[in-house]
Amino acid sequence: MYPRLSDLFKDLLGIELPFPIYSFGAMVALAVLAATWLTARELDRRYRAGEIGPVRVREKDERGRVRTRQASPASLIGTMTLVAVGFGFVGAKIFHILENLDAFALDPLGMIFSTGGFTFYGGLIFGALGVIWYARKKGISVPVLADAAAPGLMLAYGIGRIGCHLAGDGDWGIAANLAAKPDWLPMWLWAESYPKAIIGPPPQPVYPTPLYEFAMAAVLFGVLWALRKHPYRPGWLFSLYLIFNGLERFLIEQIRVNNRFDLLGLSVTQAEVIAVLLMVVGLVGLIRFWHRTEPATVPTAEARAG
Repeated sequence: MYPRLSDLFKDLLGIELPFPIYSFGAMVALAVLAATWLTARELDRRYRAGEIGPVRVREKDERGRVRTRQASPASLIGTMTLVAVGFGFVGAKIFHILENLDAFALDPLGMIFSTGGFTFYGGLIFGALGVIWYARKKGISVPVLADAAAPGLMLAYGIGRIGCHLAGDGDWGIAANLAAKPDWLPMWLWAESYPKAIIGPPPQPVYPTPLYEFAMAAVLFGVLWALRKHPYRPGWLFSLYLIFNGLERFLIEQIRVNNRFDLLGLSVTQAEVIAVLLMVVGLVGLIRFWHRTEPATVPTAEARAG
C-alpha cells in the first residue's frame, strides 16, 4: 500500500522523483482516461452503424480558415470529459459535505477547500447532469451516449477504488473476522492493516473493500461490454449499468465503514439510499427500453460519405 506512487518507484527502482505522485490522483486520472477511450470507441462504432447522428465541429484548414464539418460525436469526447470531471468534482464535494454536516459546521472552509473528501455518487450524478446538458446543446442522443459510456463508467469506478486502496483514504471495511478466514484465501485479501494510510491506519485489520469493489466492477464491466451490441432500444444498457452499480454498492456497504443515519426507523448510509434509488431507476429503464430497435433511421457513416 503506497499513498504516493513516487515512494513505490523509490522502493522498487531506487529512483527518487523530484515531485510526489499521489496514488489516488494517479488512479483517478487513469480511470478517466480508460472511460474516455472506451466511450469514444463505442461512439465511433455506433456512428459507423448509423445508431447516432453526426455533430458539427469547427476546425482550421491549412490556411488557418475556420470551417465546419460533420463528424462522429466521439470528436467531442475531450470536452465532454472535461464537463463530466468539472461537474463531478463539485458534486462529489457537495455530497461529502452533506454526509458530514457536523464536521462541516466546525470547519466549513477547511472542508470545502480540502484536497480530500469526495463522494462517488455525488460525482456520478453531477457529472451525468453536466454531460446531459452538453449533449443536448450539441444535439447528441443522450440515450445512445449513455449506453456508449456505461461499460467505461463501470471499469473507471473499479480503477478509482484501487486508488482508494493504495492511498488508504478510509474507504475500507469493518474490522475483519480473522477466525473466519478461509485457509485458501491470502491474508491480504481478507484483512488489511493499512499501515501507511494517508488518514492514519485503522485500529485493527479491516476488510479491504476497495479490492472487492475492483473485482466486482471488472466482472460487471465484462458483462456490459459483452452486451453492448444488444438489440434493445437506446438506454437499455445504461439502465442495466444503474442496476449493477447500485447492487454492487449496496452489497459492499454491508461490510464497509460509513456514516449512518435513521430513515423510517432503519439505520442506513447515504450510499445505500442512493444505491436503492439507482436500482429502481434502472429497473424502470429496463422495462421502458425492453423493445427491439427499429431499423436505423440515421444514415451510416458509409452512406453519409457516399
